[in-house]
Amino acid sequence: MPMEARPLARKLRLRRADVGGVKGYRKGAVVAVVTGMGPRRAAAATRQLLSAVPVDRVVVVGITGAVDERAPIGSLVVPETVVDGATGAEYRPAPLRGLTNQGRMWTSATIMTEPSAIVDDGVIALDMETAAVAAVCEAHGTPWSVVRAVSDRGLDHDVVGLSSDDGPPGVGAALRYVVRHPGRVAGLVRLGRDAARAAERAAEAAVRATAS
Repeated sequence: MPMEARPLARKLRLRRADVGGVKGYRKGAVVAVVTGMGPRRAAAATRQLLSAVPVDRVVVVGITGAVDERAPIGSLVVPETVVDGATGAEYRPAPLRGLTNQGRMWTSATIMTEPSAIVDDGVIALDMETAAVAAVCEAHGTPWSVVRAVSDRGLDHDVVGLSSDDGPPGVGAALRYVVRHPGRVAGLVRLGRDAARAAERAAEAAVRATAS
């Protein structure tokens, strides 16, 4: 999402750019693109990126949802394995300097609000893009890695439904939600704050791990 890309662009001093038809940022040899939410959009954006510019390594950076208390809010998730929830395919990201790959991440086209079924399989975090990016990178023979930070756990179906393919809800959707659920305003504010902090943490770790 754009809110995940902005901290990375700011830390690397990237400028807005169109990268093969994908919204993104660029400075010298460093390119960042915004894939949008979900496997389909992530795969399409990654294919366009790899077709547009020569890439030594792809690093997925952003936020993720935790399945339980093993990954506290704000903690980094650098998985050892990423599982495609739709196909069962497993992908192993390349390690990054100073970061240890641990646990499993589960990628699904929809956010799981009751992930207990996969906890016993070692899954610690959920996302909607990483496995799709991994599949495209591996098909192109391009190394890939992932650095995410936990922004939430156990979201409600109605809150999840506020998000669009490109990111956070629009003003109208948010206002309608608040009217229907006035008691959850504080939770929405906390969710937004935690997501922003997690995006900053992931960007900071990714920049540090990939700095020359």
